[in-house]
Amino acid sequence: MKIRTVKANSRKRAFQLATSHRRYEIPYFKVDPAPSATDPVVSVSVDPELGFEAFTYELASGTEGTVHIDQVLEHNQDPAYMRDLILYKLTLEARRRVEEYPMSKRQIIGRLGTSPTQFYRLLDTSNNRKSIDRMLELLHVLDCEVELVVKP
Repeated sequence: MKIRTVKANSRKRAFQLATSHRRYEIPYFKVDPAPSATDPVVSVSVDPELGFEAFTYELASGTEGTVHIDQVLEHNQDPAYMRDLILYKLTLEARRRVEEYPMSKRQIIGRLGTSPTQFYRLLDTSNNRKSIDRMLELLHVLDCEVELVVKP
């Protein structure tokens, strides 16, 4: 996701940015180095060297900081980002479990009722088009119990 615009809002003490999908804020205290009243932001811009997926800011002291869009999405609990993060964690766990599981991969594929190609797509951490449902099915075949915990 690319950042289109970014600005520092000293009154709200937050960076405000816009992507093609929506607008986000990230408070100053969530970035490092954190701007303050004694060391305010003097400039902020989208960073083309990072593929427009981050912004760089400079404080009055000359210190610079960079914030990646992933940090902003995680802070704002963006649903699409959180889904991809959960999917990534489930994939890492499935990969680990497949290596430890006493059954062969061919047997796992048979129990899952899928093709070898689809099985390897499920284990691909860069594939975010797979469903969480299929990952849960795979983990069930691997005799894993998955619990979802919601914290206040």
